[in-house]
Formats: sequence, C-alpha cells, structure tokens
Amino acid sequence: MVLGLTLLLVPAWHLWWSDLAAGRAQEHAVARMSDRLDQVRSAEVPAAEGVGEGPPPVTARPPQGELIGIVYVPRFGRDYARPVAEGADPDVLDTLGLGHYPSTAMPGELGNVAIAGHRQSNGKALDLVHTLRPGDHIHVRTAEAYYTYTYRGSEVVAPDETRVLAPDPDAPTADPTERILTLTTCHPRYGATERFVGRAVLTSWRPASSGPPAEIAAAVAATGRT
Repeated sequence: MVLGLTLLLVPAWHLWWSDLAAGRAQEHAVARMSDRLDQVRSAEVPAAEGVGEGPPPVTARPPQGELIGIVYVPRFGRDYARPVAEGADPDVLDTLGLGHYPSTAMPGELGNVAIAGHRQSNGKALDLVHTLRPGDHIHVRTAEAYYTYTYRGSEVVAPDETRVLAPDPDAPTADPTERILTLTTCHPRYGATERFVGRAVLTSWRPASSGPPAEIAAAVAATGRT
C-alpha cells in the first residue's frame, strides 16, 4: 500500500513542482522583457497617441530560444502576462511558456503568427484557452508595437494537422490576405490526443512609444515589478 501510494504521489509532486518552477521562470522572464521593452521605449521619441495607421511594423525574428515579446489575454485574468520566445520545442515551452513556430509569420506580418503553449503543466500558459470567446482580445507587445488580435473561434484537430500553421489555414496553398494569430495546445484539457486551435485576426496596432491599449494598461504596468 505504501509503495502504491508513493508511486502515485511522486508523479503528482513532480508535476506540481515543475508547474511551480515554470510559473516562476515565466514571471521573471516577463519582468526582464518588460524592463527591456521599457528601456527601448524611453529611448524613442514619443509617438502620437492612438491606434497606428497603415501597415504595422514587423517584429524582427530572434534566434531560437530568445524572447520576442509578451502576450496579454484579459480573458485569462487581469494579471495574465506570458513571455513568448522563438521556437516551439520542449526546451522553450517547458520553461518560458509560449513558443513561436519558426516557420510562421512574426507579429505584425501578413500571414499566420502561430504560438504554442502547455495546458496542464509547466506554467499552464494556455490552460484557459477554451474560455476565449469571439471578440476577445489577445495583445502581443514587442519592441516595435502593441498588436491587438481579435478572437474569431476555435477548432480541434489531430496532432499532425499542419494546415493550422499555414499562412492562410483556410486556404493553405493561397497567399495570405490577413494578419492572423493562432494558438495551439493539447486537447482535451487533461489529455493530449488532439490539439485545440484558437484563431484571432489583427484588428489594430499602436506604436510601442504610445503606450499600451487601455485594456491592458494595468497588466503592463505590473509586469515590470516582479
């Protein structure tokens, strides 16, 4: 009985500890990235307030494992902020939380910005993805801008369904005409037999020097204090 209990508790303890450790690592990564972005912003000439006009700036692609920016999702909580780094391998997802598929577009670029994250382990970056509703906002903050993507809906696909990473997932062989954001994670919530895919479209952007959208102003202000 003792042996059986031990066999049950050890994996549970390991899952709890890895989740706690990853959560802390992500908080520190967000704070470091926020400080870096604040320094870049303070060195710029302040831009006009309001939404950016014309095509948005495209964030530069960093090396594997390097941070791209910070993702804010109000639906996940007022204080939700997670770092997003280049790469969707376990070494990125297990520690930093959100990983950008290298084969996909960068924030602000025409096409599909695809991001992966764990759902029930290692910080649970996308644990609440199923709560998103059409019209919800997903904000991506980089050195260049704040990009606001508006959620459209979701689908559940097989783990090997690569269509969802195409520049236009609805027409994989066509040239993209929109700037979209795709979130991918395991499905069901406590399993991994399928993949949950959420999709949003860019509806506005503003220069980083203009400050954050009002919806995430408090969360942005808080991320640099960890």
